[in-house]
Amino acid sequence: MSYATAEDGSKIWYQVRGMKRGATPLLLIQGLALDHHGWDSAIDDFDDRPVIVFDHRGTGLSDDHFPERWSTADFARDAVAVLDAAGVHRAMVYGHSMGGRTAQWLGASHTRRVAALVLGATAVGDVTHISRPPHASEALNSGNVGALTSLFYQEAWLSNHPDEAKRALPAPSSPRAMSSHLSAVALHDGPQPREIPLPTLILHGADDELTVVGNAHLLAEQIPNSDLRVFQDERHVYWMTSPTPHSIVRRFLDEQETGVQS
Repeated sequence: MSYATAEDGSKIWYQVRGMKRGATPLLLIQGLALDHHGWDSAIDDFDDRPVIVFDHRGTGLSDDHFPERWSTADFARDAVAVLDAAGVHRAMVYGHSMGGRTAQWLGASHTRRVAALVLGATAVGDVTHISRPPHASEALNSGNVGALTSLFYQEAWLSNHPDEAKRALPAPSSPRAMSSHLSAVALHDGPQPREIPLPTLILHGADDELTVVGNAHLLAEQIPNSDLRVFQDERHVYWMTSPTPHSIVRRFLDEQETGVQS
């Protein structure tokens, strides 16, 4: 097993999959209290390049240690530690949900380590964000599997794939870990989108209630070099019912390779 050492000494589990020569690695960052298994349904979509997955602290095989105050900027520093441990100087970064908040910090504060950003189903990191409706917050805080899966996936898909849906839900190592993840998301002290200079692809489901689609429009309006794609009828995990979202991501990443290699 491979572990990165974070700034505070915590161990962060990671894995590099695929070793295609010449292609810039892709770092995948999952959402609140999810470990790397949140990407199980998507990782084969990116078999054209090395892919790095990891477990957030407080999930999976990573340490369950949090300082008193924890933020998405701290999660971003954990991600940089993973890149260092993997020997990757510069990567493409794809963050989903809270992972998109983390990716925004990477794009604004660790720009030299990032070649391009993909922000999926995520919110603006600063105080201009648009809040989720109360019932979605209640479902997230409760940990109710049925309530969460209905926010993550289309009903038609969910009824045919109940077991698969349950494998990609928050699974914190402890109540403290869940509390720390929730507190980090609640801070909304993230960078302003205009501080992100990188090529950025923004993806969102039109029917997402965990992160309402208005946030995607705010990101697209403020990130200077960005492109927004909204998928009709999709919820928080917008890639499950169609190959279109990740075919768009692959094309975007391929388009960035010329700039990385020049």
